[in-house]
Amino acid sequence: MSSVAFETQRAALADVVAIPVTPFAEDGSVAQDTYRALLRRLLDGGVTTLTPNGNTGEFYALTPEERRLVAELTMDEAGDRAVVLAGVGHDIPTAVASARHARELGAQMVMVHQPVHPYVSQAGWVDYHRAVAEAVPELGVVPYVRNAQLTGARLAELADACPNVIGVKYAVPDAARFAAFARDAGLERFVWVAGLAEPYAPSYFSAGATGFTSGLVNVAPAVSRNMIEALRSGDYPAAMKVWEQIRRFEELRAANGSANNVTVVKEALASLGLCRREVRPPSRTLRDDERAEVAAIAAGWSI
Repeated sequence: MSSVAFETQRAALADVVAIPVTPFAEDGSVAQDTYRALLRRLLDGGVTTLTPNGNTGEFYALTPEERRLVAELTMDEAGDRAVVLAGVGHDIPTAVASARHARELGAQMVMVHQPVHPYVSQAGWVDYHRAVAEAVPELGVVPYVRNAQLTGARLAELADACPNVIGVKYAVPDAARFAAFARDAGLERFVWVAGLAEPYAPSYFSAGATGFTSGLVNVAPAVSRNMIEALRSGDYPAAMKVWEQIRRFEELRAANGSANNVTVVKEALASLGLCRREVRPPSRTLRDDERAEVAAIAAGWSI
């Protein structure tokens, strides 16, 4: 498939890439109707790119059956209103099966989670992603890079073998390293998605990113839209005004090694009556004083 055929997917990455939460019912199962309602709220809020089974969706806490269910529900709700970038990962056979399942459902792209393995070699990183990308040549493939050791040359090597590797979700918290990585890999060759969401979006856009991922968008789609619109027009002062609005919320999510990354988003949604606050271990719900602060922030966004 020629790169021209991936234009729809490339355009979808150069946007707010929403990572929906996975709400749980009182019995602990996936709350399907609530999930659908949250997706409709995102779509109605102008979101056109969805990543089911992302980290904000508690990917690593879901069973294989639940991951398939979440992908199915997302495709069903998205219809022709959004492009779906399905999260896949774990061992290679599992990642390949998930990618093929996403393809069967009609997803146009897969995001490959960073290999969770204590021993990752750079050549092995290429092999892992190549195995997934070659299994679904029709789909756009987006590696999720959290490994500061990985070089841009390795990404270029992967894309030489797999032309369907079209974008990167870059989530190393270092804007200078990102700028170098993107240029070493090929700034124009890939769509660069700031993988650390709104707090890093302005600095990463200044270095070449054209999209950013968001968990906050679950709570306040308009706030995320304001950020991307400011960045697209090159209005960094306006983007930083949004940054100031979201700063405390994102600091709460990032504290203690991002322990409450998903918890804070679900707490905000719970305060708005949109889903239950429960998360699965190793995440945990907030203390009462923290809950009150999150609720006050969410209320202040006049959603």
